[in-house]
Amino acid sequence: MAAAAPSPDPLDVAAEATRGLRGLSTELTARLPRLLEAMRALGTGPDAHTVLDRIVRTAAELVGARRAAIGVHHAEGDAAAGQGLADVVTYGETEADREGCAELLAEARRTGAPSAAGPQGSYLAVPLRVGEETFGTLCLAGKRDGGPFTESDRHLVEVLATEAGIAIGHTRVQGATRQRERWIEGAVAVTQALLSGGAGDSAVGGMGGGPSVVAEKVRELADAAVGIVLLPEDGGGGLKVAAVAADEPSGLLGTALPARAPAVPRLLAGQPVLIEDPAADPLLGTSAPGRYGPSLMVPMSSGDRVLGALATARERGGRPFTASERALAAQFAAQVAIALVLAEAQRDRERLVVLEERDRIARDLHDLVVQRLFAAAMLLESAERRSDAPEVRARIERAVEELGATIQEVRTAIYALQQAPPETPAGLRGRVLREVRAAAVPLGFQPSLTFVGPVDDQVGPMTGAHLVAALREALSNAFRHARAQRIEVVVDATARLADGRPAVRLTVADDGVGVPAGGRRSGLANLARRAEALGGSSAFGPGLGEGGRGTAVTWEAPLPGEGA
Repeated sequence: MAAAAPSPDPLDVAAEATRGLRGLSTELTARLPRLLEAMRALGTGPDAHTVLDRIVRTAAELVGARRAAIGVHHAEGDAAAGQGLADVVTYGETEADREGCAELLAEARRTGAPSAAGPQGSYLAVPLRVGEETFGTLCLAGKRDGGPFTESDRHLVEVLATEAGIAIGHTRVQGATRQRERWIEGAVAVTQALLSGGAGDSAVGGMGGGPSVVAEKVRELADAAVGIVLLPEDGGGGLKVAAVAADEPSGLLGTALPARAPAVPRLLAGQPVLIEDPAADPLLGTSAPGRYGPSLMVPMSSGDRVLGALATARERGGRPFTASERALAAQFAAQVAIALVLAEAQRDRERLVVLEERDRIARDLHDLVVQRLFAAAMLLESAERRSDAPEVRARIERAVEELGATIQEVRTAIYALQQAPPETPAGLRGRVLREVRAAAVPLGFQPSLTFVGPVDDQVGPMTGAHLVAALREALSNAFRHARAQRIEVVVDATARLADGRPAVRLTVADDGVGVPAGGRRSGLANLARRAEALGGSSAFGPGLGEGGRGTAVTWEAPLPGEGA
């Protein structure tokens, strides 16, 4: 990312602001205290719009104008450049004055905003500059005393415009710095989540709960209405929506962007896609919800490998994505891709360690255990030949047979150890069992686990991934907040939603302290969002303790093919 521009030297600022004061009239010199007070009042603000509001109000008060307006141009390189103004800030003593500001800006754009009074001094238009860039126009009209704008007015406003440009420059630098910091912090948070193992079982192919983490973060950073993660579709050549983060269900989860959509080859080639109207843009090649407006899609690419794409969209009629936002989103997506590749490599290393350990155990069994068993069998056979008692010979013979069978079983175990383990756990049951076993370490005890119905057969991959992530969230909440002594986990594939649809229901109940009134409930909110994204719901109630002490979290989602 580019380094922030250095702050100008205060002496240079003062020199620039006063350069236009030399040789001014006595009238203007007498108004200097007001000008200096107005310049001092500008200062800086938390954002550019706040500073612009101060500028337009200060300028109007300085020259006695009834109304004033600032029109901000789109930055060079922005998608909406040449399509009107990026921002408009107005000031007026009455509502009618404020409504007339649009005419001021239109006249200034038509005439090129000369730094002089308009016809008969009816209005005054001055360009606003940050360095060499003209970023907007300041227009004033309607002197309170009924007279025209004078040359003294023009000089005052020009000096004020110089100071305003400096103030806006400072605010822009600060805003850009804060924005970069937010995106960097977001990339770090996502990287930590993916590399900690909390994001799922497979770094790329399944990502487990990773897509939800990434979708929520990109939505937050882009100040957008929705965040989406798309992963390559198995065998289809398109991209499938793996996670959606939005305040309301969008209906996008699980939908596919077909390979024939013009946006897909561009994304898979590592190119970003900017869309002003998703409902009408041919790039998508499919209908999109009409409630979304300006949209941005960036590839998650590492080197020549594209792992998927991130998409985010603002509400219909929202502001377009700036060039800076597009660059930051692309860098964020690249960082996510690197994190996914690193997580995949980390899992490969862990898997290699397991394979090496299995191979060592197999060698030890073969070199030590089997050889000793074989030697013991030969000793028994020798003893059998020397014994004259039929009963002893019979018992030795049975012992030798048992040893032979044991040797064969050990050799079978050795063969199994030398085979590579499966890439993924055996079904949803295995993944749930692994999460429950892993939770025993921080909890200090083993939660109980019950399955009801054909879990592996009924629950689809998408719903299963969200269920495992919801289980992980619920167990984490119990460990961090509940101080429980007992936890019961139930996965029921025979459940029904309130409307009668078949569903899978996850229940995690404990005997801890319960959910405090007024306490933070971000974990419960995450569970609810996961369920709602699938068309289900999440709730909590009394726990396992005496009198209902503790918490029971219920998370449910419709089964695939039943409205999910």
